[in-house]
Amino acid sequence: MKKLLSLVASAAALGACLSFGAAQAQDKAATPAMPAATAPAAGANCEAKAVDKNGKALAGAAKASFVKKCEKDAKAAAAPACAAKAVDKNGKALAGAAKNSFMKKCEADAKG
Repeated sequence: MKKLLSLVASAAALGACLSFGAAQAQDKAATPAMPAATAPAAGANCEAKAVDKNGKALAGAAKASFVKKCEKDAKAAAAPACAAKAVDKNGKALAGAAKNSFMKKCEADAKG
């Protein structure tokens, strides 16, 4: 009986999480692009996501590998947003060293 109640409670919690995630996805779909300054820190987010299929926290090399890949993916996702913001005060696209410097800082800020 206890296992059944535990299972029902777990299913209810999972349903609540999924509905919250769906609401979050709808909010993100309505917003065209989230500025890098308001984006959650990717490093902290990746640390929180580092769990195995059973829900236990990863450790050691598995965790390091997961976090490294997660941060790389976050950086790749931030690149288009940063490229769109790489303009000077006159609205002209940056080029050369100025663009490289801007991109590096923007991606680092997005990474966390």
